[in-house]
Amino acid sequence: MSISFRAVETKLKRRSELAEAVKKARADGKTVVFTNGCFDILHVGHVRYLQDARALGDLLVVGVNTDDSVRRLKGPTRPVVSEWERAEILAALQCVDYVSLFNEDTPVELITAIRPSIHVKGGDYKAEDLPEAEAVIAGGGKIVIVSFSSTDSEGFSTTNVIGKIMNERRDKS
Repeated sequence: MSISFRAVETKLKRRSELAEAVKKARADGKTVVFTNGCFDILHVGHVRYLQDARALGDLLVVGVNTDDSVRRLKGPTRPVVSEWERAEILAALQCVDYVSLFNEDTPVELITAIRPSIHVKGGDYKAEDLPEAEAVIAGGGKIVIVSFSSTDSEGFSTTNVIGKIMNERRDKS
């Protein structure tokens, strides 16, 4: 069954709308899981990570860095894919319940607004090094680091995808 555009559109939330939706889900006894990232050039590593995150609770919220935020974090040539396209692609995934853009360099303000039960990051992070750790704990949540599966060691990363494209382009020149 394919997802309609209208269904995708209902998953995209402003921060205030998201806070209300999450508040209702918590009141209904649901475990809210949150993760965030740039998600520039979505690849299978991202999809597997998001599926693993969703398996930890009842509702998965994904915070997506805006284009300005990605440029500050990754440099002037990024993102490759615009913020609205990245948000729409993520919202189309069955495992994702809500998507919200954030312009800050860290998700602290978004986490403070929604107070997730679980904040998930990938195996390349350490909980104690996360700038948002204090906000997660202050909101009553916990941090879960999802280890990469054996297939993720094959080099799934946006940087690697971009490098491969650039190398193939150079080879054809």
